[in-house]
Amino acid sequence: MGGTLRFEVLGPVRAWLGDTELDLGTPQQRAILGILLLRTGATATPDQLISAVWGPAAPRAAVGMIRSYVSRLRRVLPANVIESVGGGYALRTGSLDATDFGDHIAAARTATDPHTTGTHLRAALGLWRGTPLAGVNGEFAEIERTRLAKVRLSAIEDLAAADIDTGRHVEATAALEEVIAGQPLRERPRELLMLALYRAGRQADALAVFTEIRRLLDDELGLEPGPGLREMQRRILAADPGLRDHEPRHIPAQLPPDLPDFVGRADELAVITGALTPSGTQVPVVGIEGLAGVGKTTLAVHLGHTLTDRFPDGQLFADLTADPLPGLLRAVGVTDPPAAQAERAALWRTHTAGRRLLIVLDNARDADQLRHLVPGAGGAAVLITARRRIYGVPYIQWVRLQGLREDESRALFERLVGDRVRREPDAAHALVAGTAGLPQVIAALGSRIASRPEWTLDAARDRIGRPVPGAPVSRPECGAIESPYLSTLDDLTPEQVRAFRLLAVADGPDITLAAAAAVLDLPATDTALLLESLVDVHLLELGGVDRYYFHAPVRHFARGRAFVEDGPEASQAALTRLVRFYSAENGGVRAPA
Repeated sequence: MGGTLRFEVLGPVRAWLGDTELDLGTPQQRAILGILLLRTGATATPDQLISAVWGPAAPRAAVGMIRSYVSRLRRVLPANVIESVGGGYALRTGSLDATDFGDHIAAARTATDPHTTGTHLRAALGLWRGTPLAGVNGEFAEIERTRLAKVRLSAIEDLAAADIDTGRHVEATAALEEVIAGQPLRERPRELLMLALYRAGRQADALAVFTEIRRLLDDELGLEPGPGLREMQRRILAADPGLRDHEPRHIPAQLPPDLPDFVGRADELAVITGALTPSGTQVPVVGIEGLAGVGKTTLAVHLGHTLTDRFPDGQLFADLTADPLPGLLRAVGVTDPPAAQAERAALWRTHTAGRRLLIVLDNARDADQLRHLVPGAGGAAVLITARRRIYGVPYIQWVRLQGLREDESRALFERLVGDRVRREPDAAHALVAGTAGLPQVIAALGSRIASRPEWTLDAARDRIGRPVPGAPVSRPECGAIESPYLSTLDDLTPEQVRAFRLLAVADGPDITLAAAAAVLDLPATDTALLLESLVDVHLLELGGVDRYYFHAPVRHFARGRAFVEDGPEASQAALTRLVRFYSAENGGVRAPA
């Protein structure tokens, strides 16, 4: 068995050789080892060991018992670790957590940078595993426990001071409140807590700390607060500039770049901007819902860039396809987010309370995601994008995003294509009309046409978009248009996806619930559930009571998927069922759908 020999006394007395913990035997043996360790190589005589272990109540055979304990320890520890020196014993090798603790404390006290100070103090305090020399009795152990506890308490206070200097006010506040709970009459943690609260914007709470300690000191000791506390109170009341943070504030700016081709959405921008007004007790939350690719994220990012003056403490952006909370916490100054979700959420609310932040949460899927991400009140606002409306989170104001208006669609198309739009207005109108105002469709077609300056817009109408089913290749713009729809299908059930595909093979601008039931060969109640679920994710649109329709690009996509996934025979069978339905409904004469 080999490896580095390590000892611990900042908790139970323990020893390791490499990764293997050594069996140190009885409490008396552990006590002997602990005493030798804390003497840091100095010799301990048998009388000193007897006094340390038993005090005045030492048994008559104590000397022999000491020799027996040392002998047993020598059999457990590597050779020559415990040496016999001048009739006594000394421990000569091995690393000790108490020594490392002292080294970190010394390094912290000589450091000139508060970040370095905090690093050393955190490392020092991280070595503690409980009560020093736990399970070891005797006067020596009690004296050492008291000494080490005082050093640890000072280290906690020093770390709080360093955290305050580096803007970690929340961490400092939590640590100081824990110290005060155990040492209610100690003045230094109260003074530091006042400073931490003041720098966190909680002036009233800071002054309340002074009021409380003054009452306690008077009740318990008949004393007034010391000069440090009185001076801190005076400076807070005077709003002393010297109490402000020494380091410049880090302002997060995480929004993606704004699109240079952004057009339109004036109505939606006005509604959302008006809704994102923080109040003292509530956090405004606005959700943007709409079809995949309709421009929800683009709108949220554009709006965020226009509201930087309203939210001067920063803009945060998180994609909710993964857990965003650790990254969000780091963005607001938490360097070591806790592992537990509840602790993260509480720390998130604490760090965002009172800060004028805009938080954009992209691609929300369910209420469980959002409950943990609502920030603290007093200045922050939240903007959510989602493909469907999310229920179960209170106070969200939803805005449904649809395609661009005709004039906005034309403006975007002209920015991409250029003067050809003005030279061929009729062809341009026909191209834009086929996009249903969907920005990703306009962008894909416009970019494709822009790459072919030799094409006329009339020629472009025959050369772009989804080819007929069974074509040898797909046109390059199809991927950009259809990728968002494919990702939406990934979140649906097989029954929903089948309904989406087969409904698109029906002719006509819209379809009734009864006709859709015939196409799908399902009862009307099941069909209604499927159709409404497709409306929820905006793959279908409502055209009236029990009437539904596709946007043209979505219909083209769905028809193509039907040819690939269901095959020509299933598609033809769906059409046959629809024809039979119309024939039965109208005495053999088909009514317009």
